Amino acid sequence: MRQVRSRFGAVMRAAAMPVVLLVGAVACSPSKPAVEAAPVTLGDQAVNPGPLVHRNEPQPQPQDDLTSTRWPPARVGSGHARVSCEREDADDAPRRLDSLEFFSLVDAMTACQDTGLVRLEYSGRVDAGFTALIERVSAMAERMDLPARILDLDSAGGHVEEAVKAGDALAAARWTLRVREDAVCHSACVLVLAAADMRDVEGKVGVHRLMRDRSSASSRAELNEELREVNALVREYLERHGVALAVADLMMTVPNRRLRILSAEELDTFGLQGRNAAQDDLERVVARRECGEGFVRRRDEFQRRFEATCDVDGGRWEDAVRCGIALRSAYGFPDRRCPDATPLADAERVLDLAAARAARELALAEEAREADAADAPSREGRGSATP
Repeated sequence: MRQVRSRFGAVMRAAAMPVVLLVGAVACSPSKPAVEAAPVTLGDQAVNPGPLVHRNEPQPQPQDDLTSTRWPPARVGSGHARVSCEREDADDAPRRLDSLEFFSLVDAMTACQDTGLVRLEYSGRVDAGFTALIERVSAMAERMDLPARILDLDSAGGHVEEAVKAGDALAAARWTLRVREDAVCHSACVLVLAAADMRDVEGKVGVHRLMRDRSSASSRAELNEELREVNALVREYLERHGVALAVADLMMTVPNRRLRILSAEELDTFGLQGRNAAQDDLERVVARRECGEGFVRRRDEFQRRFEATCDVDGGRWEDAVRCGIALRSAYGFPDRRCPDATPLADAERVLDLAAARAARELALAEEAREADAADAPSREGRGSATP
């Protein structure tokens, strides 16, 4: 039984915690191309979940509005979202999210402070509501100091511009993105997949030719000029997130009415599976600057041993982390100079929180048994008394 925190206490802690602005979408996004008046979409082919969404839909609020507790009204929109504090489905069923206002997310995510993890499930179009969802859950996870963030995504596509915004926000907040076996990630969803820190793909990932919603083209030349601007936006985005530009080429060559499903080998080759190469390089640069060349060399050696020894891809997450923690001392970890950069530091913290919660639940269960045993004689006496 999870220890219950008061809503007021959670709100005060969330308000007092440092706020990290999600500036990735602002600082990294290129200037708006000349297609703003006619929004760009990646067509949804046979798996189209509904009509194309036009620009009269509600727009996400500026990120600066998330620095206080007075968040402007916002809702999930056309998709379906649920939030959980467990890595996998458990007895604690995920809670559905509709409102994205401050107190709604406090209520939905307070229990996650016991696990150090928030898991977001989203099914639907990549649209302005999805962008707001990623930005706001990320902001609350930062306030609540939840190091593990997992997005289970099932989407057949949507607006490429919203995919770019959501992807940049996802990258700034360090998410793992999973496409489960029964899910798909097609069209604009692939851009979101590209930006995640870690990608775990079991379902189908597919691309096809970009199409502009309400295009005014009447010739191939005019259509090509429209798509050239879109392609430039997509190529710059993929490049900064460490994904092969061959993905953008496929998006220009596969007809919109068809869908090109990427194989497991292509996902690896294109940089859409596993660890994000751009994030990995960034962490190496920062670690070398702050912790020294020796630290980076030891960490690389540990990572190779960890991946070769601990069944990282096929086993249970908890077992792999415990295996890695047992290996760390041979490589001089935890590191005294840079403890926060020690491999598996965040994962170890999540395990520690889970162990502490299990200990509390065991203690509460033992107290309940002792209380029940102490009360048993009095119950028996009352039951045997004659009237």
